[in-house]
Amino acid sequence: MNMLLEINDVINRIVWGPPMLVLLLGTGIYLSIRTRFLSIFKFGYILKNTLFKIFKKEQAGEGEITPFQALTTALASTVGTGNIAGVATAIALGGPGAIFWMWVSALFGMTTKFGEIVLSIMYREKTPDDRYLGGPMYYIEKGLGFKWLAVVFSLLGALAAFGIGNMVQANSVAAALETTFGANKLITGIILAITAGAVILGGIKRIALVTEKLVPIMATFYIIGALVVIFINISDFPDTISLIFSNAFTGTAAFGGFAGSTIATAMRFGVARGIFSNEAGLGSAPIAHATATTDHPVRQALWGIFEVFADTIVICSLTAFAVINSGAWKLIDPITNKMYTGAALTSKAFDMGIPVIGGYIVSVGILLFAFSTILGWAFYGERCAEFAFGTNIITFYRVAWILFIVVGAIGGLEIIWIVADTLNGLMAIPNLIGLLGLSGVVIKLTKEFFATKADN
Repeated sequence: MNMLLEINDVINRIVWGPPMLVLLLGTGIYLSIRTRFLSIFKFGYILKNTLFKIFKKEQAGEGEITPFQALTTALASTVGTGNIAGVATAIALGGPGAIFWMWVSALFGMTTKFGEIVLSIMYREKTPDDRYLGGPMYYIEKGLGFKWLAVVFSLLGALAAFGIGNMVQANSVAAALETTFGANKLITGIILAITAGAVILGGIKRIALVTEKLVPIMATFYIIGALVVIFINISDFPDTISLIFSNAFTGTAAFGGFAGSTIATAMRFGVARGIFSNEAGLGSAPIAHATATTDHPVRQALWGIFEVFADTIVICSLTAFAVINSGAWKLIDPITNKMYTGAALTSKAFDMGIPVIGGYIVSVGILLFAFSTILGWAFYGERCAEFAFGTNIITFYRVAWILFIVVGAIGGLEIIWIVADTLNGLMAIPNLIGLLGLSGVVIKLTKEFFATKADN
């Protein structure tokens, strides 16, 4: 067992280390250049055709669910506990400057996600029972002709989902509710499993019906709470912005128990947090977007750009502003005698801004974010498993998923979390091979869309 953990640790340092982060960021830069920085220069058009069409139900083309439902299903997975705990950890370890580099990764990640969705729609398949199947495994197989690499991606996705999308999320909910409300972890796990199971067993259409209601509500709830915390100390906000930009290029001096960070440290944690949060380049979200009703791959891919914007530029940034603006990132926990980090740091920031109820807002936020992630990743994992093993695996996978929610809630089989984190990072390798290898298709379809369909 120890040898397995040591091997996993070595691989993990590679897949989540500087080389992979450079490759992920580099892919975004490459695609941004080739699309003439679409996500920047056509951002107004993107908002017009995404945010301002959220409540439009009619949509031309074929698919299983609406474009907005595809977006919320994808956001259900990307907007998770990382938006609360992960951002705070990036600041604790990399300083305020990490947020600047998080923004940079998101800026280029928008185009990466755009390319993934274009390909997932282009190469998706329709089954005899009118289901639409797509994602990296399909464009790797049909676009590049690498069946074996497609199977590798699907196996990694099916297994990684149990960690990042299931057990870790369930444990975050159980821990938060135990700390805030004294709830029993086992009971929390059982209730969470029953609730999630009622949705997951209904397939993508039921998941989409829930996420289109849940995601806007949970995002609005958390955003309002964060804005209140920020406005409580609004006079310090200019200093917060200044810290983010200055520390991005100078590093951070030590505060209390904070050892200080270098520019490289800020860049590493910022880029890693951005990528881990919005999942651009990992190949997960395109699986949901492939089911959307659309008349052109690029039209749906515009939602992918908005997805990264909403997840990282909006929600992650608000967490960062609350943590930095409150000064919580410089404080030492009197119980552990160490700097606050993770969800505890965000909770401290909210408590300082909104005494008594601040911590409850964070706990409820974790509950909603984690629950939505469990729903979204259940679908991702199921579709990956179906690609590798066929439709007979679907029911078994769903039942196993529900049972593992309980296991994760009580903190069991933690080794699965550790290995799954590595598998999640490994998903990026076959996906990036497919994305870069088929980048010409992305460019061709993008030019075609803006030449013939952009005004429709």
